[in-house]
Amino acid sequence: MTDPAPTPTVVIVHGAWTDASSFAGVQRLLSQEGYTVLEFANPLRSLAGDADYLATFLQTRTSGPVVLVGHSYGGAVIGAAGLAATDVRALVYVNAFVPAQGESLLDLLNSVGPVDPTQLFDMAPYPGAPEGDVDLYIQRGPFEPAFATGLSEEVQTEFYAKQRPITFAAVGAPAAPGQAWEQLPSWYVAGRVDGSIPLDLQLRMAERAGAAVTEVQAGHLSMVSHPREVADVIKAAARGTDQ
Repeated sequence: MTDPAPTPTVVIVHGAWTDASSFAGVQRLLSQEGYTVLEFANPLRSLAGDADYLATFLQTRTSGPVVLVGHSYGGAVIGAAGLAATDVRALVYVNAFVPAQGESLLDLLNSVGPVDPTQLFDMAPYPGAPEGDVDLYIQRGPFEPAFATGLSEEVQTEFYAKQRPITFAAVGAPAAPGQAWEQLPSWYVAGRVDGSIPLDLQLRMAERAGAAVTEVQAGHLSMVSHPREVADVIKAAARGTDQ
């Protein structure tokens, strides 16, 4: 009689303008059911650098099978880093970007309509920035319709106050060759009323990756408004690693 396969560690990679606390409800549900959950502090500085940082995190902080979970920009990071650690078994994308080689986040968004960053972001210089690069903060006006759709005013105010910026260079960087979704099984949680990544784009990226799709009636922060549904998809991915 063979020993049961080990339960995979769940590593969560948050996206831009938020932090690991956005997955607090999901983490709590998974931990209550016996999963080991680690939440990666995504630097949000550069796509290649953030992916290297995640790869090192996986190599030093995990052992055994891993399910990688990425939200928004975090999807691009897990796609870039997922093959760097030998025991990543599955990818879960939550309202996330799934770029192919050569595509940037801006390319994907512009594929469904032109994006004017000046209408969405406050742009702030930061120390040591390459020439022309800036930090991006979502402006208060578009914060709810673009990012915090459907959340209470109290929660919106909290997330607006603590948003962590991403560099303009990171959202404009092309994805490298050898994306993890080309080799690993994928799951995708799509928010039907996502104001950051239109549903059609989410579904197009998920279909290209061959991902199993779960749609939820949620905005961009579906893990905040629908933690149970997101946790259930992560558990389905974890169970899929036994096959």
